[in-house]
Amino acid sequence: MSKASVEHRLKRRPLGLILVILAWSLAMGWLLASVTSAHSATPTAEIGTVDVVPAQYQLGQELYLENCSTCHIALPPAVLPTQTWKNLLEDSQHYGAQLKPLVDPPRILVWRYLSTFSRTQLSDEATPYRVNNSRYFKALHPKVELPRPVQIGSCVSCHPNASEYNFRRLSPEWEK
Repeated sequence: MSKASVEHRLKRRPLGLILVILAWSLAMGWLLASVTSAHSATPTAEIGTVDVVPAQYQLGQELYLENCSTCHIALPPAVLPTQTWKNLLEDSQHYGAQLKPLVDPPRILVWRYLSTFSRTQLSDEATPYRVNNSRYFKALHPKVELPRPVQIGSCVSCHPNASEYNFRRLSPEWEK
């Protein structure tokens, strides 16, 4: 190989390398964009619940809704701290009604869902048993004059689709 041929090849290598990097970047960008768009929820997407629930928790969510929304509106787990949910699952006395407690494995699935999506309790915070005593519930409703007492059916006045576990859609007067 002549010296001129070697010099010519060395000059072409950076151009080839740049083309390979460009092609790789475009392919990776396209791949990432297609994966992200398939799994992301935009703020305007109608997902209903507060959180997008990954597949491994969906059965727990379904069991939670099946067991809790037959008597009252099921609340998103984040409205109450984890300890409240634990107490509610363990207590057969439920707000004055005697309930048949959940048994395993459904209880475990519901607990995994609730404990994953509920909030942590501050160390100096009392465990709220009622939603109107929940610090997080109050934080979510900062300028809302809540009825006294707050009843689980009160939610539909602002969240018309609450009975369908959709707390994102608000009444027209609150969407402003």
